[in-house]
Amino acid sequence: MSTDVVRTRTGVYHDSVSLMRISRAAGALPGVEVAVVAMATELNLGIAAELGFALPPAAPADLLIALRGEADALEAASAELDGLLAALSTPSAAGGTAERPPRTVRAAARERAATLALVSVPGPHAFAEALDAVEAGLSVMIFSDNVPVEQEVLLKRRAAERGVLVMGPDCGTAVIGGAGLGFANVLRPGPVGLVAASGTGAQQVTCLLDLAGVGVSHVLGVGGRDLSAEVGGLSTLRALEALDADPATELIVLISKPPAPEVARVVEKALAKLGTPVVTALLGPGQDDLTSVTEAALRTLGVLVPTWPSWPAPGTAGAAPGLSATGGERAGLPEAGGERAGRNLRGIYSGGTLCVEARLIAGTGEFTDFGDDAYTVGRAHPMIDPTLRLEALAEVPPGDVVLLDVVLGHGADPDPSARLAPAIAEAVARGVTAVVALVGSEGDPQGLAAQAGALNAAGAAVFTSNAGAAGYAARAAAGIAANAR
Repeated sequence: MSTDVVRTRTGVYHDSVSLMRISRAAGALPGVEVAVVAMATELNLGIAAELGFALPPAAPADLLIALRGEADALEAASAELDGLLAALSTPSAAGGTAERPPRTVRAAARERAATLALVSVPGPHAFAEALDAVEAGLSVMIFSDNVPVEQEVLLKRRAAERGVLVMGPDCGTAVIGGAGLGFANVLRPGPVGLVAASGTGAQQVTCLLDLAGVGVSHVLGVGGRDLSAEVGGLSTLRALEALDADPATELIVLISKPPAPEVARVVEKALAKLGTPVVTALLGPGQDDLTSVTEAALRTLGVLVPTWPSWPAPGTAGAAPGLSATGGERAGLPEAGGERAGRNLRGIYSGGTLCVEARLIAGTGEFTDFGDDAYTVGRAHPMIDPTLRLEALAEVPPGDVVLLDVVLGHGADPDPSARLAPAIAEAVARGVTAVVALVGSEGDPQGLAAQAGALNAAGAAVFTSNAGAAGYAARAAAGIAANAR
């Protein structure tokens, strides 16, 4: 018979990503059926209550631990959990004496020679911490999402007055002088600087550049709303100026969904004043895809455009590894004979910009961005926790085509194929055609080749170009034979 153990700890704070990973690890312990390890916010208390836990009074600054499972197993599970939490709380030591961590961002800025702060707290609390950083003269990356746009505008206006940069909110990726922040790939240093209103869009371009042997100087994320009419491109303009003044940056790539018309005019004027050449990637109807933009950047630098690596699905006819500039062919489509034409295409994505790009290229199908704010409230980003995507994959009907992105790098799932590959194999076994856009560099800790091999062995066609994966999936859904246009 199952039993519950519920505890709270006062005055203990850990970021949500760390706690979600610990919660998942606790749930996998022997004898544990359900585990919730989270800060006792109203949202998390509600989730625990819906799971049937009887909860004691708790405040948002308290740590909630709720376990359900076999009574004789929970004692050992609790001890294991305490060890995991202790590892998060272990203070750094200097000369054998534990440091007392600073209690505010300004205090940290005073005590340490910092120029940048990273804010990763629940959205309702991000504004205060980010403003504290800006007022301390720090640039700030706001990883947090669900931040009101009015607060974003106030932060960016104040940052402009202080001469610093606000990256975000909802800035998932940045690289500053070779140091990756958030979801960041292992990239070689080089001459290309990016200004990106998209984390996964920046990751796609930088990983393709890396595969072509070209590195980056900086990746400055600005948040997905920066080029909206409400925000007015405040951080984009500041980031462009910073890269233009950087002697290590020889080419700038600007990545965004189509900006508001009035903002586009302001950005165009700013681009005309820069001394550094710029390649733009403004995803939308009639615009170049991210792979084509990367190839344009390579040509601007005088670098030969390579054949982008791809792995054809096992058993496909006419398989020819590799991908053209726009992903228009190669990698071996399933033969049309014996299969019904006009199959449904289902896009199950973790990256918003990658999802938009794939939908534009495919021109048909049902696409869901599980990294959208609506899906990340109270849970880890799908690049960390694939649960929702696995559930969606399990519901794809036999005969249909499924298109997924898998994004590697620091911060992401340390072994995404461990859970995705078996689910893909099950889908393929029931007649689903699986296609994967694998975004990663050869230096990423997950291992690009190893991940591609595992996903491919499960039955998926794997592409390092999202545009190529989308084009392939669309033609597979249309029932077009291998290598046909």
